[in-house]
Amino acid sequence: MRFMVIVPANEQTEAGVMPTEQELTAMGKFNEEMVQAGVLLAGEGLHPSARGARIRFAEGATTVANGPFAGSNLVAGFWLIQAGSLAEAIAWMRRAPFGEGVVLEIRPVLEMEDFGEALTPELREQDERLRSQTEAGTAR
Repeated sequence: MRFMVIVPANEQTEAGVMPTEQELTAMGKFNEEMVQAGVLLAGEGLHPSARGARIRFAEGATTVANGPFAGSNLVAGFWLIQAGSLAEAIAWMRRAPFGEGVVLEIRPVLEMEDFGEALTPELREQDERLRSQTEAGTAR
């Protein structure tokens, strides 16, 4: 099973404060352990919301708002991991090198079989083709 682990933003990350060498070293060690165990599929930090945008879809139109954004649902980074169960994903993330007060969110990634009958053979073929192109780097 794949899981998205969401790392929340805080005042420091939103201010663009970069991790210290010590923090980067600890995170690198943790990431290396996950890679060696075959758990880590992807993981990245994100720039502050001030460098981003939000697109809102409403009443048949789209509006764009540039950051920064307020609220407690901002994201500073993520991991995409593969684990045998939610319990295994939790066990890995309990080892993440974060300090007091950080709350990680772990969410299962939807798999094709989760979509049931709505996923027609044509849609499944399209998904497989797009994944293939993405993995090969030929999606552009």
